[in-house]
Amino acid sequence: MSEQKHILAISGSTRKHSTNRSFIKAIADIAKDMFTVTVFEELTEIPHFNPDLDDGIVAPPPQVADFRRQIAEADGVIICTPEYAMGVPGTLKNAIDWTVSSCEFSGKPVALITASSQGQKGHASLLETLNIIECQINNDTQLVVSFAKTKITQDGVIKDFETLHQIKNLITAFMALLP
Repeated sequence: MSEQKHILAISGSTRKHSTNRSFIKAIADIAKDMFTVTVFEELTEIPHFNPDLDDGIVAPPPQVADFRRQIAEADGVIICTPEYAMGVPGTLKNAIDWTVSSCEFSGKPVALITASSQGQKGHASLLETLNIIECQINNDTQLVVSFAKTKITQDGVIKDFETLHQIKNLITAFMALLP
């Protein structure tokens, strides 16, 4: 049996008990025999993006360096995010912006789940960002779960059969991208 893969999960929600964290828990439970999941907990600790603080002469803030290291060390990344005001949550976009010049996401297998009331516009916006920073992502490793709160419990149990089926298919497709 091959060594279990290590996945970094990033919730775009800063709420401790968010629907997105519940989906990450569900994925970790479903895929526990395939990969381990570490949730990045410091999204709100990353300072506002400022290229002057990362210009090749000045070292990036330690929170940024740690975020980049965790992405680099992971076999893949799962992003599960809500849509805020038809877009990407600011804290998530800010964190990703810190990786543009350092390229940790370049070639990195990524699964993107937008779990929100609607989600399509925020999902499309984040997908554009992930594509421009050269993530390894495809149609089968992304999913919009609209009316997400009605489809999962706070304990991470997906109670909607179709959503459960879609998540299992996403996990299978994501596994195929992992090194």
